[in-house]
Amino acid sequence: MINMKMQIGGKAVEACGCEFSDIINPATGEFIDRVPRGTEEDAAMAVEAAWSAFSDWASTSPQQRAGILYRAAGIVRERKDELAVLLTREQGKPLTEAKNEIEGFANVLEYYCGLASSFHGDFIPIHQSGYAFTVKKPLGVCSAIIPWNMPALIMAWKISPALISGNTLVLKPASSTPLTNLTLSSILSEAGLPAGVLNIVTGPGEVVGESLVKNRKVKRISFTGETGTGKRVAELAASGMKRVTLELGGSDPMLVCDDANLEAAVAGALRGRFYNCGQICTAVKRLFVFESVAEEFIKKLEAGIRNLRVGNGLHEDVDMGPLNNRRQWEYIKELVAELKEKEEGRILTGGRVPEGSDYSKGYFFEPTLVADVSEESRLLNEEVFGPVLPVVRVKDLDEAIEKANNTCYGLGASIWTKNIDRARIGCERLNAGIIWLNQHLKVAPEVPFGGTRESGIGKENGPDALSEYLDLKTVMLKT
Repeated sequence: MINMKMQIGGKAVEACGCEFSDIINPATGEFIDRVPRGTEEDAAMAVEAAWSAFSDWASTSPQQRAGILYRAAGIVRERKDELAVLLTREQGKPLTEAKNEIEGFANVLEYYCGLASSFHGDFIPIHQSGYAFTVKKPLGVCSAIIPWNMPALIMAWKISPALISGNTLVLKPASSTPLTNLTLSSILSEAGLPAGVLNIVTGPGEVVGESLVKNRKVKRISFTGETGTGKRVAELAASGMKRVTLELGGSDPMLVCDDANLEAAVAGALRGRFYNCGQICTAVKRLFVFESVAEEFIKKLEAGIRNLRVGNGLHEDVDMGPLNNRRQWEYIKELVAELKEKEEGRILTGGRVPEGSDYSKGYFFEPTLVADVSEESRLLNEEVFGPVLPVVRVKDLDEAIEKANNTCYGLGASIWTKNIDRARIGCERLNAGIIWLNQHLKVAPEVPFGGTRESGIGKENGPDALSEYLDLKTVMLKT
């Protein structure tokens, strides 16, 4: 037990209230730690700390800011193993995946360090009228609300462009996975980040999150989470005309054409659906396969799923850990039970809670493949955040695209083909913010990331994300 506290103004502080949330290992049910259940007063105090720190932080050079973030990235790499263990204990993912995520945190920090000198204005000659130039300035206090599925990586997505561009920030982590975020924040302080530049307030979204969104001193909100909550954030932010980025839910389709490399596509589907126990916004959630290759593809995929090893993420040779929390676990069990009851699909493998003492106290569910799925099934009409993959046979690319677009979401999609024309058509017609060709899931720090329709507003990552944290001021000169 670490006895974690909130981090406000560079100090570890207790909440104004006296309630705490227990952090539980989703693989074993064991108590790990507890964190304060923050209040509106705590959120306000964190905003004030960020407000007080803003002027000095904004006046530092981008190179000075980059030096601090770069040092922090180096410390994170040195402590990767211990950070990964902490992440696995609170989130559940296999240790290999946790190490990759911690590396990802460092990668994102370092990427934005490389952009430290890139955000500057332009000089604009205006014929017969003189000149104009533009100046880019940080917004002020920003706020980020992040989920539990990739807490370290998404923290980096939020804080890196905000801090490198001279803003201060208040972060609200997910209630079930705050420990890694608090530890990473401490490392940033150790690397020289001034007090108050980054503050972390733990607590429920309806209290802490809403308080941050409504606070008049917060100029920007970046939220990652489910669509319903994102709409609530947008509604609250609108009254203050705050800038908002919303990275919301997705129901990503994967299209496998009859000329695809089936071995590669099977490997892509396995990783794309079952990585992090299927708890990724851009995971493969609906699989559409041409009829002519469906039988062969499904057999190979079923065999691959049967070979996945489920267990405690801290154990060696585990491919998939538990779901992160009871709510997600109950949802997946309910979904599969309803599928069986209504006969809306044929379960080829999985579909159960695994048996045995190793699984009795955790939120485990077998990796599951479902064929012959009814169009009315919730598997095809909801964002299924868990290890259940529906596969649908289609006759051609037109039908695949039509069915893939039959959703309110538009986050990611992938098309698997050797034909450049099919790839082009898929890229043009699929409704998604990011489209992969012959791959799925991976997103580099350099790549703008975000969805369309009910999958969100705005972009994260890449140089485009910096503009979301800067005000553009125009100065006109008459000569």
